[in-house]
Amino acid sequence: MVTHVSRELNVSERRACRALEQNRVTQRYPPHITDEEERLAARIVELATLYGRYGYRRVTALLKREGWNVNHKRVERVWRREGLKVPQKQPKRGRLWLNDGSCIRLRPQHKDHVWSYDFLVARTLEGKAFRILTILDEYSRECLAIRVERRLSSEDVIDQLFNLFVFRGIPEYIRSDNGPEFTAKALRKWLARLGAKTLFIEPGSPWENGYIESFNGKLRDELLDREVFTTLMEAKILIERWRREYNEFRPHSAKAYQPPAPVAILPAPLLGTLTFKLV
Repeated sequence: MVTHVSRELNVSERRACRALEQNRVTQRYPPHITDEEERLAARIVELATLYGRYGYRRVTALLKREGWNVNHKRVERVWRREGLKVPQKQPKRGRLWLNDGSCIRLRPQHKDHVWSYDFLVARTLEGKAFRILTILDEYSRECLAIRVERRLSSEDVIDQLFNLFVFRGIPEYIRSDNGPEFTAKALRKWLARLGAKTLFIEPGSPWENGYIESFNGKLRDELLDREVFTTLMEAKILIERWRREYNEFRPHSAKAYQPPAPVAILPAPLLGTLTFKLV
């Protein structure tokens, strides 16, 4: 670049470097790329192609899982050199605080302390809309369930929660907005009988339900806006596959770039020593 500018504008190398804000040392010492660096760059490009919405930090976490001895600064340098997109830093958002210093939003303290749920709307290829019910554990960030149907009512919400309660137990609180499916008397009475308390955010304040809103944004950004669903069944299959990938594989920045619910695999020698006794 410096040589091109110097030649085209008929200026000295020093002035060209100053205009481009580039150190003149780069013109004296050409970069030496080792074989390991080339293999690393090829793997980074492969991961960036496979997971198009991942930034260099999540790619760094994936590389560390594979055994690469890298940090995010090195991956960022390769990322820029290969011309990959570098996500812009997002400004820190302020928290919701009352005048007395207490926080409005109840923060989850342990697993199954606070769940949250919400709806999304998407369309199939012919233009017909379908609804998506997402349920999240706010503490572990695990997506507990995603239900996809053309129509979803409060009875469908009860049915999905019933299945989760059977296998996972009943949470202490469930947070939601003021949608008619969540404020229905049948749902509220049913939850009250089971001992689960409901938390409703202020109308027009989606940031108070930030965990599920953030999750829905990832779902839309990484899948719904990138796929064309020809049928409702195809949408169900792809969304469920994404949910499993989110829980078991996708690095989560709030969990030290570990997935919310990684799969535990026993080593083969340990499996051979296990004995099962029928009672």
